Amino acid sequence: QLQASGGGLVQAGGSLRLSCAASGQTVRTYHMGWFRQTLGKEREFVAAISANVGSTLYGDPVKGRFTISRDKANNTVYLQMNNLKPEDTAVYYCAATNSWIRAVHQFNYNYWGQGTQVTVSS
Repeated sequence: QLQASGGGLVQAGGSLRLSCAASGQTVRTYHMGWFRQTLGKEREFVAAISANVGSTLYGDPVKGRFTISRDKANNTVYLQMNNLKPEDTAVYYCAATNSWIRAVHQFNYNYWGQGTQVTVSS
């Protein structure tokens, strides 16, 4: 089970940190990802972190601004979002997969959290 939190309203240029609390040993054994979705659009890959060595992947729109990290002891994954832009406005979802090869593809993920709304005002 995945529980995302930390969303909210922020001005452009501001920061937010999203958290994804997982049950069991999810963060230790699964690769974790963040996706986002706006109304009428497909879910978009944001970032992913591998279960073993902590390799990371980022979608082009967020490279250099967002950072994914994990706390295995607390079974939590984070998404630090800096220099936020209005186009970052979306519902953000965390997800877990046992396959790193296609970590950027939403259909690769087995488990999903409920989503948290991020709104960036201009």
